[in-house]
Amino acid sequence: MNRLFSGNFRNRIRRVRRFGIPARRVRSWLPYALVVLAAAAGLGALAIRPAAGPAKNPLDYVVVAGAAGLRWDDLDPQRTPNMWALASRGSVGWLSVRSGHRVTCPADGWLTLGAGNYAAWDTATVRGQCPAAAPDLTEPDNLGANIGQQRGIVRVNQESLPYGAVPGALAESVRCTVAVGTGAAIAAARPFGRVDRYESQLPADPESLLSSCVLSIVDLGAITGSGAARQTAVAQADAMLGRVVAARPERSLIMVAGVSDTSASSRLHVALAEGEGWDGGWLTSAGTGRDGYLQLVDLAPTVLAALGRDEPENVFTGRSATTVPGRPADLADAVRGDHDADRRATAQRGVADEFFTALAAAQLLLFVLVVPLMVRARRHAGPRGPASPSRILVAAVEVALIAAALAVPAALLADAAPWWRAGHPGLAFGGITLLLVVIGTVVVRVSPRYRRTLWPMGAVALIGAVVVGADLVMGGQLQLNGVAGYSAAQGGRYAGVGSVGLGVFVAGMLVAAGCLAQWIRKPWRPVIVVLIGSLAVVMVGSPYLGADPSGAIAVTAGVCVAAAISGGGWLTVPRFAWAALAGLAVTIGFAVLDLRRPPPDQGSLGNFLTALGDGTAGPAIQRAAAANGLSLVDSPLTVLAVVGVLMLAFCQFSPWGGLNRVFGLHPALRAAGAGVTVAALIAGFLGGTALTVAGAAAAAAVPTAVLTTLRVLDHAADRTRVDGLAPIVADTRGEQPERAPASKGVTVESRGWRVRVLWILRRSARPL
Repeated sequence: MNRLFSGNFRNRIRRVRRFGIPARRVRSWLPYALVVLAAAAGLGALAIRPAAGPAKNPLDYVVVAGAAGLRWDDLDPQRTPNMWALASRGSVGWLSVRSGHRVTCPADGWLTLGAGNYAAWDTATVRGQCPAAAPDLTEPDNLGANIGQQRGIVRVNQESLPYGAVPGALAESVRCTVAVGTGAAIAAARPFGRVDRYESQLPADPESLLSSCVLSIVDLGAITGSGAARQTAVAQADAMLGRVVAARPERSLIMVAGVSDTSASSRLHVALAEGEGWDGGWLTSAGTGRDGYLQLVDLAPTVLAALGRDEPENVFTGRSATTVPGRPADLADAVRGDHDADRRATAQRGVADEFFTALAAAQLLLFVLVVPLMVRARRHAGPRGPASPSRILVAAVEVALIAAALAVPAALLADAAPWWRAGHPGLAFGGITLLLVVIGTVVVRVSPRYRRTLWPMGAVALIGAVVVGADLVMGGQLQLNGVAGYSAAQGGRYAGVGSVGLGVFVAGMLVAAGCLAQWIRKPWRPVIVVLIGSLAVVMVGSPYLGADPSGAIAVTAGVCVAAAISGGGWLTVPRFAWAALAGLAVTIGFAVLDLRRPPPDQGSLGNFLTALGDGTAGPAIQRAAAANGLSLVDSPLTVLAVVGVLMLAFCQFSPWGGLNRVFGLHPALRAAGAGVTVAALIAGFLGGTALTVAGAAAAAAVPTAVLTTLRVLDHAADRTRVDGLAPIVADTRGEQPERAPASKGVTVESRGWRVRVLWILRRSARPL
């Protein structure tokens, strides 16, 4: 009777009478309704895009002066006065010279410039120095020239490479093109090999030549080597540029670009534009989304936009450049010191591989050492159980696991310091990261709640999510050219959230949501997961923050799965169907909104669906497959993902693992784990990074999951106290447990009989 008229029961009766809806039914559809709200929130975030800048008035002429290998550290007010003066007056930026070839040599760079797409001169592997650009060039008349192998190069780019580049597309988009030098001839040649006007060298008086066509392309030479030889080549290029500037036509735009690398290492190069409407500021484009950064494929659209010409449909992949304020007035401050992006990107590339390789090795070693500790962690009730491990050893292992989970967030924070300017960048970065790991570990360890089972996992997850989230709010400065971020020299991403940051952020948000959900009643756990998960979707998908639409779709799917099972139970077919429908709703809704925009303003999903509709999506699918394959075998994060999966599998299926017990006691954590897995795998596949996102998520979440498992195993032999029977106190050393005297004289001789007596007393103690 007491149970019948309890407060809980009376509340249920009131709800049934007032609304006519049983409480159990309300609880059953509440998670699904919240899933729909999460989908709507994600769609709203993805639908917003920054407004395009004002269009500039068309100019009459464009002159593109290129020099393979030209970098900002080559320029100097004394040695290169013409380039320095032009850059001081105009807009400047860092140029990423990614092409269809893994190493962008001079011929690849010039070809990419003329194609407006990622093109390659050949598919030969480059080791050491790049070969010079040497096309099969003939001059059948006194006006133009022909490149004999152009048709074969076009065929290779169309059939063998996944980018669909059309060499000569820029020249085909204008009526007439002038080329000076062999590199310029490669960029100015039409798809059938014809160069409209060609000069092997710049004439003594180039004024009439530069005004004979609306587009002139000048090869300033290749900047190679080091020391005095390099300075001599730069000085010659500067002298030639001075003659071009002196003979430029009226109402013209001059663009100077370091169009390629000259060795197997990728660098950031010079990009500057000077002319009417290009006075001061940083160069940028919608393709990079980052002030001060351009891609090589952005130059062709910029030429056509400056001339007021339309771009060819489905040919260019770059976006036209614009200029934004914010550049320091002194050019030296803009391209040197803390703004030296090339030096930072170069240091980042070497240190990143070393850091993640060391982290993978350290976590693997730590997990191997933890396995025997887990076998002994579970206290046995019988006399033959193994001795429990030392409390000091367990405490030390817990601290090591916390430190391992904080390594990637600490690496992100370490990029706030100019470690790359030190004499030994790797040692400087390692020292700063280690210091931050120690500080974070101490903060988690000295917390008054540290002894609570879920506190270390929740605190570490929250730290990772806050670090990445704060970086996104501040513009992703820590991830740009950062060890735990992305390199602009590689040309994959320039702004927003990278694959490593995405993995840490998703794992942190969902795991923190799962830990927080365990503190509230079961019917309201999906609310916590959806609220926190929706915030993650907004931050990842917003073009002002994460700028990753495919990542936002993946996070939406993960949040839907986590919300569906956060209240308990397994991922049944109905729950999976609801989660899949919610993720599909976000994808379809975003696609519809994206397709309504003009093609130049469409995002990655809209571009892919447009290509799918006109039958040209094959190259995009090939690019994604090739990128996934390359990331799978070339990234240390793949090792982290595999190691994390193996450790979780041991914890799940081993008799000593204890992960099943963790999930049984804390079902919201199981939901968070499922959501992180779904989001990381989908994001890696859609983003072309394979297991990189999953590896970052595993590095941040698996160590604390193992720590939580150890804590749960330590209490696996605990028994609930029942009225009438005193609790059994187990010796922590694994010896014969001490039995406190029973208040009613009940004596238990064996573990099996003890369990039966406890069960009988529990049943008899239930109220009627």
